[in-house]
Amino acid sequence: MTNPAETPSAKTPAGKPRIGLYATCLVDLFRPSVGFAAVKLLEDAGCVVEVPSQTCCGQPAYNNGDRATARALALVVMQAFEGYDYVVIPSGSCGGMMARHYPELFAGEPDMAAKAQAFADKCHELVSFLTDVLMVTKVTARYPGTVTYHDSCSGLRELGVAAQPRQLLASVEGLTLTEMAENDVCCGFGGTFAVKYGEISNAIVSQKVDNIVATGAPTLLAGDLGCLMNMAGKLSRQGSKVQVRHVAEVLAGMTDAPPIGVGKS
Repeated sequence: MTNPAETPSAKTPAGKPRIGLYATCLVDLFRPSVGFAAVKLLEDAGCVVEVPSQTCCGQPAYNNGDRATARALALVVMQAFEGYDYVVIPSGSCGGMMARHYPELFAGEPDMAAKAQAFADKCHELVSFLTDVLMVTKVTARYPGTVTYHDSCSGLRELGVAAQPRQLLASVEGLTLTEMAENDVCCGFGGTFAVKYGEISNAIVSQKVDNIVATGAPTLLAGDLGCLMNMAGKLSRQGSKVQVRHVAEVLAGMTDAPPIGVGKS
C-alpha cells in the first residue's frame, strides 16, 4: 500500500465523507490488493479516501495480555486518524479491536476513555460501513461462478457483520452464493492461538476445510485476511483447487491478483 496522504486533506469536497483507511498489517504486507479494492469501493460510494501513515492496531499485544503495549499502539493509531470523519477497516479483527477494545485500554482515565470512545464510535468494518452507514445496496461488479462465505469470528461476534456481505454479494453479476455448513464456526486461526495451540488449530481448520470443499464452490470468500490465509494454507496443503479471496476484491471487481496463497499476492 502507498500512503497518498500523511494528514487529512483540508480540501475535501463538500458533502463527501472523509475516510481514513486503516489498511491493517496483513493487507499491507501480504495482500495490498485488498486495500486498493477497499479504496475503490469507498470512492465509488462517494467518499474521499486517504491512507495515513499507520502502525499495528495493538491486537496481538492485547490478546496476549500486554495492555501497556496495546495502549501505546492505540495512542499512535488514534493520533494518526484523529481528523477523519470515519476510520474504515477491511478486517473484522482489527475493526473489533479498535471499535470495541480501545476504550477498555483507558478505563479509569476519564478524559482518555472519552477520547477513545469517540474514536471507537467512528471505526467501522468495510462492508458494514458501506451497507449500514452509507446505505449502499448494490455494487457494479461481475464474478461468474459459485462462491461460499466464511463468517470470521471478530467481525461476526464483535461487530455484527453477517448479512451485510451477503447483501452486496447478491448484487454481483454472475455470482451464486452457496452456504457452507457451520459457516459461523471459527477457522482455527485466532491470531497467536494458532501458534500456541497448533494441534487444536489444525483440527479446527481441518473441519472448516471439509465444510468448504463439501459445498462444491470453487471460490472461498471472507472479510478477514488472517482467516483467509489460514484456510488457504490448509486447502493448499490438502491439494484443493479452491480459490481464496477477500470479499472486497470481488465486490470491487478487482480480481486480477492471484488467489490468496497462490503466487505473489
